[in-house]
Amino acid sequence: MMQGMNEVIGPLRVISVYIHYMMQGMNEVIGPLYYVFFQHPDVRWKEHAEADTSFCFSALMAEIGDVFTKKLDSAHLGIGGAMRSLMQLLKDKDPVLSKNFVKKGVEPQFFGFRWITLLLSQEFLLPELMRIWDSLFADANRFDFLLYMCCSMIISVREKLIAGDFAEAVKLLQHYPPLDIHKLLCNAEEIRRFHPLKKR
Repeated sequence: MMQGMNEVIGPLRVISVYIHYMMQGMNEVIGPLYYVFFQHPDVRWKEHAEADTSFCFSALMAEIGDVFTKKLDSAHLGIGGAMRSLMQLLKDKDPVLSKNFVKKGVEPQFFGFRWITLLLSQEFLLPELMRIWDSLFADANRFDFLLYMCCSMIISVREKLIAGDFAEAVKLLQHYPPLDIHKLLCNAEEIRRFHPLKKR
């Protein structure tokens, strides 16, 4: 599998010169895509796993490339804007937990940066990630849904976050515990319904 991933990554290194954060997390996003195509039961489709992965990854980057662009870090379209939107969602949904974060100094850079840029690919096992991505990519506003999902993840461990100190809270968010994926997705949908994001 790794050989196939290298075939996908190679040509994309050329464009990564213009994208500040891409290379570090590229494998984390490409890996699951390649796995899906490589596992196709029809060998005729399986033979094109590298090309299909490259096409889908390029299309994905065309949609979310702004969060990887250094010049847009502080803009509403960049990673900074995405993390601010996530924290605003948390404030709207759970003001008590939001204030607790502020009091402890828990910033989204400590966890949200990785969650958003890598589409949660490091937080879940592959079968769970596939279920999340299925909902994510099927959604017309898919990357808004990513923020709802991130907010759901935070709120789902709120009691431990509130009870812990700064170090314990950050460790919990950086090493997210196994939880019911269906429940997380349902909670994300509920957050979207009652706390829709303002247009960024």
